[in-house]
Amino acid sequence: MSDIFKVALLMAIFAVLGTSLVATTHSLTEQRIKDNEKNALLNNLHSLIPPIAHDNDLFNDTMTISSPELLGTPDDITVYRARFRTAPVAMALHTVAPDGYNGKIKLLVAIRYDGVVIGVRVISHKETPGLGDRIEADRSDWIKQFKGKSFSNPEKSLWKVKKDGGVFDQFTGATITPRAVVKAVANCLVLFHTYKEQLFREDEEF
Repeated sequence: MSDIFKVALLMAIFAVLGTSLVATTHSLTEQRIKDNEKNALLNNLHSLIPPIAHDNDLFNDTMTISSPELLGTPDDITVYRARFRTAPVAMALHTVAPDGYNGKIKLLVAIRYDGVVIGVRVISHKETPGLGDRIEADRSDWIKQFKGKSFSNPEKSLWKVKKDGGVFDQFTGATITPRAVVKAVANCLVLFHTYKEQLFREDEEF
């Protein structure tokens, strides 16, 4: 019985030490992970909305919106607003193309206050390497074709890939991926034009 007690005691001690080690490691790395995620987001935001274009803090001038139909997710989405001398300049928000070839494609879309797309960046995806992954900015210039586009250039009805009668290029052997991205960006413009005034008001959500 004495040996059993010793073994049980040792196991308990190891369990406590292991739990403490995991908790300590989590505590030490949690803030670092948050800082890394914030820096990555800030880099993406500044690649679309350069610091010189605004004088406010994008991380503090935000609001929360929910639009599952237009943003492709039931989750609340944060809108980052850029202003210069309090005047609205642009906004950026995450959106999801739910109908990618291999699942969801997460995007960051920036739109100027006059309704012109500043740019789009792919945040994450599971598209086929060598085909669908050409939506990434470092693999091709395809994603950059959204810059300067709006519902007047081209008109709203032409926001489709060329195969569907629109103006946006598709990939040879991969139409589903670009079709999903074009639709997601167009939906962001629909949301922008529908809720433009609300998106830049001081309230935190609508």
